[in-house]
Amino acid sequence: MKKCLIGFLIALAIPAGAHHSMAGFDRKATVTVEGTVKSFAWQNPHCYIELEAIGKDGKPVVWNFEMTAPGYLVRAGWKKSMVVVGDHAKMTGNPLLNGEPGALFLSITGSDGKTLTQRGVSEQAK
Repeated sequence: MKKCLIGFLIALAIPAGAHHSMAGFDRKATVTVEGTVKSFAWQNPHCYIELEAIGKDGKPVVWNFEMTAPGYLVRAGWKKSMVVVGDHAKMTGNPLLNGEPGALFLSITGSDGKTLTQRGVSEQAK
């Protein structure tokens, strides 16, 4: 009986350790991408912004920017309504190491010139 209980408790603990690391991102490099906000997922455990840009070949490319959790963004002054699907934006982030179109979010600047980061909201954006 004890072995079953211990096995059950270990099985419950495994998903808690399954959270991915930021090892897939090049934290020493930044990329800037300009395009149209395709989607904004305000969700746990991470928010995401998809930005559709024009690639080097002239074809559309969807970039996926991974963010922090909504709770952290709210504490930094964000509101879900600050990023609007269909708006033009310029985003910066730490790119994926594998070269795919994705990055760890650093900032977004809207067509109005207001910049949002995970650490805070510019005075103009409030």
